[in-house]
Amino acid sequence: MPRISFMTLGCPTWDLDTICRRGREYGFDGIDLRGYLDEIDVTLLPEFTTNSAETRRKLQDAELVISGISSSIWACVPEQLEKNLEEARRTIGVANAFHVVNVRIFGGGDLERYSRAELAKFGCDCITKILQLDGAADLKWLFETHDNWVQAEHCKLLLDSIPDPTFGALWDMGHTWRAGREKANDSWHAIGERVGYTHVKDAVYEPDSSLAMKDGWHYVAPGTGELPLNESIQLLKQSGYDDWLVFEHEKRWHQNLAEPEEIFPQFVRWIQTVW
Repeated sequence: MPRISFMTLGCPTWDLDTICRRGREYGFDGIDLRGYLDEIDVTLLPEFTTNSAETRRKLQDAELVISGISSSIWACVPEQLEKNLEEARRTIGVANAFHVVNVRIFGGGDLERYSRAELAKFGCDCITKILQLDGAADLKWLFETHDNWVQAEHCKLLLDSIPDPTFGALWDMGHTWRAGREKANDSWHAIGERVGYTHVKDAVYEPDSSLAMKDGWHYVAPGTGELPLNESIQLLKQSGYDDWLVFEHEKRWHQNLAEPEEIFPQFVRWIQTVW
């Protein structure tokens, strides 16, 4: 079974000691860095920069590793190129300090101003410049199936535009079905060879619910919703996937979601039954 990880997005009030203690207690193998306490960009925090040795010690004592760094890089937004490069430099430093390989990035881009093909060229230019940075080629820069890059043909366009093997996809198996309205098999057929990381979450469509987001969906515990998670996981198993399965619980953005003390161990129990 692949290793399992949880995003710090799901436990925005936990300090590092709590993250380590509960991560180990619940049976996780790693954590994905997406914010810590009041700061969303961990590359700006001493816990992951100047004081990284102490953080490494705590993680090692808890038998946890950092599975990935979830950045705010938007590769297909040309106006953000310099900002992307600055964040990439900081991210490389944190990745080196913690022996991390996986970096999540977004595609994004303005489809009212540019064609999707033009956005893909912007993405290629951005990734080319990032890979020229010292240490960047030792990492995997993985765009999440998100925003403008969810449907299979669009994801394939971006992947084909950037053939470098250090660039790949992060399959959010909820987005491709809920937002892209595509079967798991269609998504996997288009991007599976380049998938290096996954996000797992579940949701139900209840537009009249007080919990519903703007699109009428709201998140629920994995295995209790309408997303084709079992089918998606079977595709991973059949392909021999052995990278990370990451539970993305968006508690930082949606305060009405279940508390991490409840939902994190529930995820571990569920994933052990379906893999």
